[in-house]
Amino acid sequence: MDQTKYPADYTLAANDPVTFAHRHEGVVSWGAVFAGGIGAAAFALILLTLGTGLGLTAISPWSSGTSNAKAFGFSAVLWVCVTSILTSGLGGYLAGRLRRRWLAVDVDEMHFRDTAHGFLSWAVATLLTAAILTSAVSGIVRTGAQAAALTASTGGAITMETMQRGNAPAEMNTWPLGYFVDSLFRMPAGVPAAATAEAPGRNAVPRAETARILLNSAATGDPLSAEDTAYLSQLVAQRTGLAPDAAQARVVTTYTRLLQKITALNAAAKDAADKARKVTIGASLWLFISLLMGAFSASLMATHGGRVRQL
Repeated sequence: MDQTKYPADYTLAANDPVTFAHRHEGVVSWGAVFAGGIGAAAFALILLTLGTGLGLTAISPWSSGTSNAKAFGFSAVLWVCVTSILTSGLGGYLAGRLRRRWLAVDVDEMHFRDTAHGFLSWAVATLLTAAILTSAVSGIVRTGAQAAALTASTGGAITMETMQRGNAPAEMNTWPLGYFVDSLFRMPAGVPAAATAEAPGRNAVPRAETARILLNSAATGDPLSAEDTAYLSQLVAQRTGLAPDAAQARVVTTYTRLLQKITALNAAAKDAADKARKVTIGASLWLFISLLMGAFSASLMATHGGRVRQL
């Protein structure tokens, strides 16, 4: 057994008065544990703030999006791991250095107690940091919910899911539905504006009715019925002056492009959700690794601080 790690007290006789006075003292120095945990949490806040500032200043918003995101992600992971090691090491060292001196305790027991003190200080710092971050995230989520409610109350843009359920506003202030309805009634090339204005009945464009007809089939991806196609072709011919065959071809083409756009947007939304899921999984794994690094660093530095304390 190595007796040089704690030489000051290990050789004391078991019946020494000082040894007997400290024999029944508490094993855990909670004051040192909480001091180390609070110190680690404060130091973590400082380093995280510094890392955020360095990240925002080092990455340009005008650079390439993909390379920018990868660089930021790698830097964030590296900084979180370094922060966990440094802050937990500081907390563990403080816990080992500030704990009471143990008398009549052998080397192995001292080593275990110091390791436990470092682990407890890391646990206190982790729980404290988690409580602070949970409060901050809750505030952000609450603010986001309020902003979303405000947007909804002020008539924000309709999402693809809402659009596919058949909700077409009267003024057609939606995308891409409004665009395709406008393109459906667009005047042919070469037609003068004066002729359009003088044509009877051409200025009253039934956009809301047309949107409802398109959404009735687009919500399920079905083709337009023959009745709907004929009716829309009649409206387009009346509005634009196109021949019946040309008007019908425009209706079919416009509806096909609308379906393609909806499919593309749904695919993009699913791809974004899958990427977000992968990012969340990766962040969770790296957070797990950083926490393990912090626990090890705190336990190791606590043994060093306890050894110095016993000298």
